[in-house]
Amino acid sequence: MNKAKRLEILTRLRDANPHPTTELNFSSPFELLVAVTLSAQATDVSVNKATDKLFPVANTPEAIYALGVDGLKEYIKTIGLFNSKAQNVHKLCQILIEQHNSEVPESREALEALPGVGRKTANVVLNTAFGWPTIAVDTHIYRVSNRTKFAMGKNVDKVEEKLLKVVPKEFKVDVHHWLILHGRYTCIARKPRCGSCIIEDLCEYKDKTE
Repeated sequence: MNKAKRLEILTRLRDANPHPTTELNFSSPFELLVAVTLSAQATDVSVNKATDKLFPVANTPEAIYALGVDGLKEYIKTIGLFNSKAQNVHKLCQILIEQHNSEVPESREALEALPGVGRKTANVVLNTAFGWPTIAVDTHIYRVSNRTKFAMGKNVDKVEEKLLKVVPKEFKVDVHHWLILHGRYTCIARKPRCGSCIIEDLCEYKDKTE
């Protein structure tokens, strides 16, 4: 995979979707932080179903904290790992209230210090809420990057490192959305839909499907 091919891949993805964003429903950095924290090992669809009921009732750190852990569980019990997620989100709200004036900090270090927030979640929040050129590598991006040979790596950290190196500045803010959506709908895990893929001729995957 060379520089020219990567540039053409990114250009096509951008032309097809000039203003990509997350499929999680949110209307503030705090709602995004909660939604992304809940989305670990869960689908965006399942998270949206829960937060569509939760956020009209409680969408500030104070309001969610006031629900208590058990009250929060009632809203998110349809999401996988909801017990530990409820505890993390409740504690996260307490920390935001006590240490950050109830605001989501625009700082990787401060975000990663919050319960349930790892590097990937921090990357999504910094990128989607604050416009940082971060690249959050999930299973979709890991698969697409390795399968196409766009940015190969043995683990998510190595793929992130490679993507940050090879993706030109003008594409960095949006690239993780393009790759997630491509992996979710076209370059799917079991049988990629190569026949309907807009970058098939540029992709270096050997076992292409019809």
